[in-house]
Amino acid sequence: MNFASEQPKIIVVGSSSIDLILETEKVPCQNETVMAYNSESFFGGKGSNQAVAAARLGASVYFVGCVGMDPLGQQIMRNMVNEGVNVGFVFETDQEATGTAYVTTSEGNSAIVVVPAANNYLSIEHVEAADKYFHTADLVLLQLEVSMRVVEYTIRKARKYNKQVGLYASPAQHLSTEILDNVDFIVVKSTELHIVFGEERREEILKKYFNKVFVRDDINSTVYFDGTEMKYCRNDKDKTVYKMGMGDAFTAGFAIALCHKNPIEDCVKFGNEVSARVSSKKGSQTGLPRVSDFL
Repeated sequence: MNFASEQPKIIVVGSSSIDLILETEKVPCQNETVMAYNSESFFGGKGSNQAVAAARLGASVYFVGCVGMDPLGQQIMRNMVNEGVNVGFVFETDQEATGTAYVTTSEGNSAIVVVPAANNYLSIEHVEAADKYFHTADLVLLQLEVSMRVVEYTIRKARKYNKQVGLYASPAQHLSTEILDNVDFIVVKSTELHIVFGEERREEILKKYFNKVFVRDDINSTVYFDGTEMKYCRNDKDKTVYKMGMGDAFTAGFAIALCHKNPIEDCVKFGNEVSARVSSKKGSQTGLPRVSDFL
């Protein structure tokens, strides 16, 4: 992994939230009540996770998102500012509260309920307001915790300015041909591949979108097709303890490596390394590494 001297400029358009983690002896079944023996809150939201990860890895990051006009929204804004993320185009709405997520976890398994709230109010007008950022950006990052209309509009705008686009297709939704053709890389969970692409076999999808679609599982393994052969990337020394935020961390790490013009294989390896580090601590952002950890 090589780091160029020039600082990458990345725009993240997406979600932010406060995550409440409930640790239990077991994940409850339908109509079952369980007792939590610990509860903690963390900063989260796939967009915010990507933004903080990219900033810690040395990028100049601009975040376009929406929070409520409440204390949680202020906490999210302060956290991103403290992390070095530019929040000049994080908008506030009085129509909804700040987004939240409720995570029940036990022995590596979890059940997650996301309340998008203010994230649903992020609009194409908000993206358009940040137009001047797109002129100078190297890459735009997206996820699917905001409306598909915003995702599609952002991709068109990035293409208008000939910018690279990366998408973490989570929470999984079917992607249009327009999106598939106009992003530079897509990260997908192995268990959700059929939702995103339909019923095509994994090998057929990867060969069709070689060096573009990267399929991940919850043991930090990444599979892709390089145009010649299937590539499987996993560091056997990785020990996955906490699974939250791993996909966001991988996506941001891959994007940073790509901005520094590393080969695809090195981008995947770096993404895996960033993902492995975030899994060592609770919360989606706590364990995110800094660029100094790799120099």
